[in-house]
Amino acid sequence: MSDHEIDARRLLCPMPVIRTQDKINTLEDGDLLTVACTDPGVTSDIPAWCRIHGHEIVNTLTEEREIFITIRVHKNQARAP
Repeated sequence: MSDHEIDARRLLCPMPVIRTQDKINTLEDGDLLTVACTDPGVTSDIPAWCRIHGHEIVNTLTEEREIFITIRVHKNQARAP
């Protein structure tokens, strides 16, 4: 298990979700991914995507205009919406 980060600042929907998906596809089960964003829509978009694909939101932190969402990767656990 390891920690990873991606920078999705200054990207608008759907790009933060697409970047998150692309990175998660390269990670292992149990890895943590922190996504740094500035688009406020990610606070609903990324958790919705994670629910559909079986990943877990560990933490969401907002500091000034930046949003940091930490996801625990769960491979092969996709759930119905």
